[in-house]
Amino acid sequence: MMRRFGETPDPNRHYVPRPGAYAILVRDGQVLLTHQAEPKPEYQLPGGGIDTGESPVRALHREVFEETGWRITAPRRLGAFKRFAYMPEYDLWAEKTCLIYTALPVRPHGPPVETGHSAVWAAPEVAARVVGNPGDRHFVRTLLARVL
Repeated sequence: MMRRFGETPDPNRHYVPRPGAYAILVRDGQVLLTHQAEPKPEYQLPGGGIDTGESPVRALHREVFEETGWRITAPRRLGAFKRFAYMPEYDLWAEKTCLIYTALPVRPHGPPVETGHSAVWAAPEVAARVVGNPGDRHFVRTLLARVL
């Protein structure tokens, strides 16, 4: 059974499955996050939805680049969790399966290409506190307890 974080799903609501891949990126003692301005300002682990026919690792590379402008290497899966959430940008209720990876940020290739996102480096304790959902916070704390 996969661990679940966040709101309890409403049994009367239809949730659309939305798998996604997300990265905890540590370099020089800092964690690379993305700040999304809309629909509400929020710090997040870089990552996002896995497109039909796309592998999770390919999606991870694409999403990290789109949201931070950075290229990554050596992704390693840490775990996964589920959460049920409304996604206003798609106007849907989603059953999100979040695959969490760690990877090495290699170098930036410019600003994020995804509108409304900016790359932000944060101290580990700040990152563990500010990321937007409890599942992400759990994995950031767990990884950082092992490596820092």
